[in-house]
Amino acid sequence: MSLFTGNSNRTMQRVMPAGAMLLGVLVVLAPDVGSARDDMAPKEQRQTGEIDPAKLPSFDEQKRGIPQSIFVSIQMAKGYEVEWDSFGRKGWYTQDPRLKPIDPGTTVFGPDTPAVYIVFEVAPLEDPAQFSAQWFLLDKDDKPSAEPLGRDTLEVLGHERYGYLELKKPAGGNWSKGNYLVKVFITPLGQQPFHAANQVGTMQFSITDQPASSRK
Repeated sequence: MSLFTGNSNRTMQRVMPAGAMLLGVLVVLAPDVGSARDDMAPKEQRQTGEIDPAKLPSFDEQKRGIPQSIFVSIQMAKGYEVEWDSFGRKGWYTQDPRLKPIDPGTTVFGPDTPAVYIVFEVAPLEDPAQFSAQWFLLDKDDKPSAEPLGRDTLEVLGHERYGYLELKKPAGGNWSKGNYLVKVFITPLGQQPFHAANQVGTMQFSITDQPASSRK
């Protein structure tokens, strides 16, 4: 097994057996494509807070066997490992590696943490999709900052199951101490990844001088 990190706008190159679960979800989530012909075509919103986060699923308590949205599992973690021997012969290269979160369920991190990871598994996708995240610093009243502190998008090809989102610390500095809100989005390829209509849930994490120790 080996530890990997990735960049924004990534594509996971894997192939899995066909599934049909995503199509119906994406139809519900996607804006009306016909509206592109309207005089006022949809634009990416400057803020995506029009949807009350309290009315969306919180993925913080996500557990295997209890799916939410199209996720079989979705967990915050310190990183991920690629299980290269997940399929086929051990030691052989495979296009279908499982992603295993490192210290899954960790939600408290130190200010110098390079990145916070969200590792997920979905049912095999029938069509390609974009999984995206924005993160915001919460104030003392739990109100998110006006603008996101960062964004990440992962393109997942059809018939794939595993992916991750990478929440990187601010460029040139450490995380500010406090609580953070993460907005999670799912969109078809080619559509605006951060439109409020495509937000499917939220997660939260904290930055403190005394982060949680690694789990045994």
